[in-house]
Amino acid sequence: MTNKDARTPASVQNEQSQEAGKSIGWHKAYVEGTRPDLRVPVRQVHLTNGQSVTLYDTSGPYTDPLVDTDVRRGLSPLRENWIIARGDTEEYAGRPVRPEDDGIKHTSPRGGLRNLDAVFPGRPRLPRRGRDGQAVTQLAYARRGEITPEMEYVAIRENVSPEVVREEIAAGRAVLPANVNHPEIEPMIIGKRFLVKVNANIGNSAVTSSIEEEVEKMTWATRWGADTVMDLSTGRNIHTTREWVLRNSPSPSAPCRSTRPWRRSTAAPRN
Repeated sequence: MTNKDARTPASVQNEQSQEAGKSIGWHKAYVEGTRPDLRVPVRQVHLTNGQSVTLYDTSGPYTDPLVDTDVRRGLSPLRENWIIARGDTEEYAGRPVRPEDDGIKHTSPRGGLRNLDAVFPGRPRLPRRGRDGQAVTQLAYARRGEITPEMEYVAIRENVSPEVVREEIAAGRAVLPANVNHPEIEPMIIGKRFLVKVNANIGNSAVTSSIEEEVEKMTWATRWGADTVMDLSTGRNIHTTREWVLRNSPSPSAPCRSTRPWRRSTAAPRN
């Protein structure tokens, strides 16, 4: 997948129309929040009567003609400063990636693990965790009475007040999936008082699909309206595939499943 492939045909058509001096059907715009780094994307659809309709936009930077995307660089970590500013998380070393994480019994002489450090040079992604065991979820913040940038972001998307978002999360009637280890996402919310959301399932298999193709599936899913993406890979390079998807996904990821065909369970049967 190339940088050019990551841009929607609509964006390309818009550029061509602008160059030709013709009117276009839509353009990507942003609604600003209370801070300069809080810009919520929307799609402005132009009507024949001269007015426009503002639509929810899940496509991320891939439909912004002013942003150059590159799957080997990943998306900009939109929420990184928000996460760091809260001061309740810390980076840690984690553990080295093992062959079995990618569904491989051992490193093959024909080609070992696809190391992410080589894929994203100069931007090693250390995992984060809560300091001293603190809960670092939007639920924990909401129940403490805090309105986070993520809550304000989805409030603008849903056209409601930030306090409504906080109340619904605190009451357990809504969820705002925003893992601290996925800072690239554009926050969204799921709940009965909010817009209907769509989940897209993607994944490789033991016989087909590459890591690059999985990222391309994700970009097509989000540009056509997927609010969340679930990875259901069953082939090799599972861990690396998921990391590529995470680093390039503007949408939160639903719970993932890893299936390692070569490994049999050694657990004792239940009585």
